[in-house]
Amino acid sequence: MKKSKLPIVQSIMYTVLIIYAFFTLYPFLWAIAASFKPFREIVGGDLSLLPEEFTTANYRYIFGRSSLFSRWFLNSVIVSVVGTTINIFLNTMAGYALARLNFPGKYRIYYGFLALIMVPAQVLLIPNYLILRNLGMLDSFTALILPAAINLGNIFMMRQFFINFPVDVEEAAAIDGLGRFQTFFRIVMPLAKPSISTQAIFVFMGFWNEFMKPMLYLSSPQKFTLTLGLQTFQGQDGGVRWDYTMAASIITIIPIVILYIIFNKYFLQGVRMDGEK
Repeated sequence: MKKSKLPIVQSIMYTVLIIYAFFTLYPFLWAIAASFKPFREIVGGDLSLLPEEFTTANYRYIFGRSSLFSRWFLNSVIVSVVGTTINIFLNTMAGYALARLNFPGKYRIYYGFLALIMVPAQVLLIPNYLILRNLGMLDSFTALILPAAINLGNIFMMRQFFINFPVDVEEAAAIDGLGRFQTFFRIVMPLAKPSISTQAIFVFMGFWNEFMKPMLYLSSPQKFTLTLGLQTFQGQDGGVRWDYTMAASIITIIPIVILYIIFNKYFLQGVRMDGEK
């Protein structure tokens, strides 16, 4: 009796998941289709995934007449890549220090980090703004990168990884004559690739999708990131040009998709390892 009910339950579950997947993917697929539609077809309320009039004029506009879009894209790449690289090194080194090194106040720092994780990021926006203004860093990429140079959640994640990291590997490296820094950069970091890749994906997405900080810290249109530039782009011509906005939005998400495809294997491996630990 129980065995006969099992296929029915599985069929219901698969049906629910397929319906959920459809409603989840449909808006994304429609956005891709809308990026190749003329403006009148989009505002006409057509929800079809196949454009009646296929056009690439929207993409030609954002990379042609809308000359700042390419600059915004480059700005986002610079901020995201530099910010992610700094985060990877600082978060990983901090997590390693909290897991392996013994120094005065180690546990106080650790519990302080845990307490600070509970502080909403929005609370720090105005203090960071005042500090950056006094340092003369407003309207620069430094204003976006420096306050986000570390991530407490990722430091905690890396600490948990290194707590379970085999000590024998480091002892063998020490026997071979490697110092602490050589062991970290030549042995530990390469073996921590799954967790570092997981960290890199989330940090990159955080920089890439950030909107509030660029809006507060940047004032020159030439220095806008994609998220802020896209918001400004929507307000042109006295209204929202959904055709251009859809094309710009699709271009915006391409780097995230590429990053996930490249690091997907390491990402899944890192999540599985963290779950097992």
